[in-house]
Amino acid sequence: MTDDQSPYAVLKLPDYRLLLISRLMVTVAVQVQGIAVGWQIYAITNNALYLGLAGLAEALPAIGVALYAGHIADIVDRRKIVLFAVATLIVSMAIITVVSFSSSGTNNSTVLTCLFIVIALSGIARGFYGPAIFGIVSDIVPRPLLGNAAAWNSTVWQASAVAGPILGGVLYSHVHAGNTYLFSTLLLVAAFISFWQVKSRTVLIKSKYESVFDNIKEGLVFVFSNQIVLGAMALDLFAVLFGGAVALLPIFAKEVFHCGPEVLGILRAAPSIGSVLTAVMLTHRPITHNSGKIFMCAAGGFGLCMIAFGFSTNLYLSIVLLAVSGALDGVSVWVRSTIFQLVTPNEMKGRVSAVNNMFIGSSNEIGEFESGVTAKYMGLVPSVVFGGIMTLLVVAITSIRAPKLRNLHVHDLYKEQSTKMAQE
Repeated sequence: MTDDQSPYAVLKLPDYRLLLISRLMVTVAVQVQGIAVGWQIYAITNNALYLGLAGLAEALPAIGVALYAGHIADIVDRRKIVLFAVATLIVSMAIITVVSFSSSGTNNSTVLTCLFIVIALSGIARGFYGPAIFGIVSDIVPRPLLGNAAAWNSTVWQASAVAGPILGGVLYSHVHAGNTYLFSTLLLVAAFISFWQVKSRTVLIKSKYESVFDNIKEGLVFVFSNQIVLGAMALDLFAVLFGGAVALLPIFAKEVFHCGPEVLGILRAAPSIGSVLTAVMLTHRPITHNSGKIFMCAAGGFGLCMIAFGFSTNLYLSIVLLAVSGALDGVSVWVRSTIFQLVTPNEMKGRVSAVNNMFIGSSNEIGEFESGVTAKYMGLVPSVVFGGIMTLLVVAITSIRAPKLRNLHVHDLYKEQSTKMAQE
């Protein structure tokens, strides 16, 4: 994106606007579900380990299908894949809605089993959704606007991640689980209809390889041979894996701050509030110079915020710390998203996005599992502080081992894209 380009340039594309609205509805629905599921699981079990297992139940199916989903996203119309994924989410949400409405007198273990089945189905859907939605952006948006699109993608995602948890907490408190899940189901149906109207122009390029294995291998080789892409993935993977405390927020809300699901929703939304502010800023002032150094400093700052959050016993200070951590994470998201969109060839974006989802997307859930396990055996505060310290260590190692990422300037990537477009 050039310096004089309007920050709203990409919003002039009707299909991109429709895509943003559709993604917003999906994210809000999933976030509302996350609040309800987390609170319901902890209410049934009163055990931090089960919150961690819930994250693992979503991560393992997502990882299991990720590479194949990336392969499919490069050889099939990506809009159809998105529709399939959203339809799967609708089915899973409808199941838990019915179970919640009919759970009066039902054994808690039955409800808990259904919750974990729904979480696993959601993981499968997400495994297919991520690579396809990443590729659709390139199908709709011209390359010079991809950085602008990355900023708006982050803005809308984080805005929905603010609204979703708060809305989920309020709904769960006032209309209880069944109606909360019903709301998410209806919102997903609306998202499905909206996605149906997106007119993406996927250009399917016949792969030079015949086998699925060779196609997947090509994507893996691209990622692991590119120091910038691999370094960005690895840094975010371990920062989120160790530094996230999202799975433990129900415990903080109930045991530390002595509050209910409304406060849990605010705590869950706080990081996204910070991320929204960062994303809005980046639509107007993208980080085109010293991008790598800023990326690493932001990751380090995220770790420090987690350490401080672990020690905090003041609700308002904790909310501020979570918001600041989200603002710093927003920087990381923008830099990483821009790198991937600009560096990855369009015909490989499904596979590269799948690897990214294995690194980054599933690290949220695996990080929840890590948080649950460490909280169970180390205690609540030591587990969060340990995660923050490990994040700082990961940043230091990445800075040393990935000098190309550390010295990256995004404006150099734009210049390379301009040169390629001129040659084409």
